[in-house]
Amino acid sequence: MKRLLLSALAAVSLLSPLACDLEKTTNQIRADHVMVGTLLATPQVEVSALAMAGYDGGTDGGDVVTFPGQTAAFVFFGTKSGENSQPQGLSGATVSLRAGSAAAVPLNGQGGGSYGVTSDSTDDLKYASGATYSFLAEQAGAKYEARVEDSPPKEGIEAFHPKEGFVRINANTAFAFDRPAPPPNQDRTLGFVTVVPLGSNGEKGQATYSNVPTTPVEFLQLAATPATFREARVTIPATAFPNPKQTYLIIFQAVRTGGPESDNLFLGSVVLAGTAEVGIVRTN
Repeated sequence: MKRLLLSALAAVSLLSPLACDLEKTTNQIRADHVMVGTLLATPQVEVSALAMAGYDGGTDGGDVVTFPGQTAAFVFFGTKSGENSQPQGLSGATVSLRAGSAAAVPLNGQGGGSYGVTSDSTDDLKYASGATYSFLAEQAGAKYEARVEDSPPKEGIEAFHPKEGFVRINANTAFAFDRPAPPPNQDRTLGFVTVVPLGSNGEKGQATYSNVPTTPVEFLQLAATPATFREARVTIPATAFPNPKQTYLIIFQAVRTGGPESDNLFLGSVVLAGTAEVGIVRTN
């Protein structure tokens, strides 16, 4: 069946004015190299000592604990041998991220086909809404590119900013919020949620909840079924807020998806770029 499909695509390409696009798509279906990548930014967050202690006041007045903003880029570059096979990472490639026509920012090899860099280690890595980001890899003289266009701005979540300055809920209680409507004639961006507890001195603990893909296979599955992350109403499960009298950060990433630009990358390759809105939760 797959051979028949590819033969049909090739035949139509001879008759269609979209021949180049069809040929490119056919090549991407056949390609055995795969790339998944993310560019995610988190803004600086200030949490008052009052909020940490559970009193009114939010971020206004008193001592403030500041969490610096950070931008992080990650790429997995590898090969696959079948439709449902686990991609195998390729080490030793030259991998970088480029915004528009600016100079590319190198990503450091981390082993197993993973490459990454954060703004903590370079001033050149910055996030800008509306930009086009190219994820680039080069190995054995071949060049590969995936691209995200029109990176989104921060998505304001009204429920994150009550008059009290932070959200107050009971421990082990789910929290739901509504996303704003997308601009006319645009699809809603994907939305990812991470919940992190904060200690009394502002130290971050291990995430209690996250729906962000973490493996190459999960990213490839995301490309096939993105609707789950585009729902207008988002519900964070009760298990994300297990402890009473605890402060949590909700990090909501609004991201736009992109895919392969070069025809030697597998069609299911997916790259993401986005920035976060942050809310503060205090449990009773």
